[in-house]
Amino acid sequence: MVNSGRLETYDGDPLRDLDPQKEFAELRLLSMGDFGDTVADFEDEPIQVFGGIVGEVVKARIYRYQRRGKNKINAIVSEVIEASPHRVNNPCPYFGPCSGCQWQHVSYDYQLELKRDMVRLFFADYASLSDVQVSKTNPAPESFNYRNHARFTVRFGGQLGFSNRITRRFVRVDECMLMDSKINSFLSQLQDNSSETTNLSIRVGANTDDYLIQPELSGPDIDFETGQKWYVENMLNREFRVASPSFFQVNTKQAEFMINLVGDKLGLNGDEILVDAYAGVGVFASLLSDRVRKVIAVEESQAAVKDALFGLNDLHNVHYIQGKTEEILEELEEKIDVIILDPPRTGCHPQAIASVLSAKPNKIAYVSCDPPSLARDLDMLVQGGYQIDSVDPIDMFPQTYHTECVATLSRNN
Repeated sequence: MVNSGRLETYDGDPLRDLDPQKEFAELRLLSMGDFGDTVADFEDEPIQVFGGIVGEVVKARIYRYQRRGKNKINAIVSEVIEASPHRVNNPCPYFGPCSGCQWQHVSYDYQLELKRDMVRLFFADYASLSDVQVSKTNPAPESFNYRNHARFTVRFGGQLGFSNRITRRFVRVDECMLMDSKINSFLSQLQDNSSETTNLSIRVGANTDDYLIQPELSGPDIDFETGQKWYVENMLNREFRVASPSFFQVNTKQAEFMINLVGDKLGLNGDEILVDAYAGVGVFASLLSDRVRKVIAVEESQAAVKDALFGLNDLHNVHYIQGKTEEILEELEEKIDVIILDPPRTGCHPQAIASVLSAKPNKIAYVSCDPPSLARDLDMLVQGGYQIDSVDPIDMFPQTYHTECVATLSRNN
């Protein structure tokens, strides 16, 4: 059923007034924009519009405000006049006021198309990538209740919720449809009982009963342990210890799919020396270790290295080195056959790309959650003598615009 009337909101008006007078405009949504928004023309300038789909005509609330000394303007759909065939009713009552989900109003099949188009769009900025074929987006096993990690803002005497990206208005949330059911269970018990902190993190094992809640809470109505230093997750029948500051994929089931995809795409034959750069707690290093002769894992975070070493006692062909990828690759004396690059959202340091090109591995797998930085780094690798064999978007974050992607490359002879 298409919602062609008002955008479903929570508790009446979805957002707090930022101006004494409300300002509305009728807009035609012309293209995709930043943060999963759409773009329209308003006052002879482009404006980012939350809650729309390209091609729609909407009535939108205009928000003018200052942030970091600069004048800003955004819009949020308040009514749909001409609806897209891809529009669906958003199931969450907090959609819009929360802004954590950007695409709940978009059918899931179309979300997958948009994510593939997004990768293509950023590739088109580079001549070396303009003809690269991008596969269809691999769907997630679950489009809701998939996140194993939540970061809540705490306000107003211990209420847990999120702050809107545009208005910064705090929205109390009693159940988040993106979160694992175990997180929502803790949320219900911590709601109104967390006034001793301003931010709260909950991480749970999707395949275990373990969990981590930070910071430690001492309220009289909290009858379970908090303040843990780490929790344990099981992925592909292997346990991983994850400390509070360590990175771990938020969608466990889809991460398992991605690990197997990387291994298959690289076509490992068991005799390679593999470098797992930006290795984190050792997911790729340990789960692909039985497919290669040796793994050299490189990770800068001391906490992540400690977590990784906790579970590597039985893997004698995995060697961990703490340090920056761009520095460690320069120091390795062994001939590297394969490199996995899984950098943070900002992508690889330019010197890391230079170090990869100097090492001349036969194959590279680049795992990215940010299409712009992925395109930038792939362009440098292609210009450095590599060809792109495959690009596979993976929906790690349903109902949002975020896109995970695996690109595999081989060295030109």
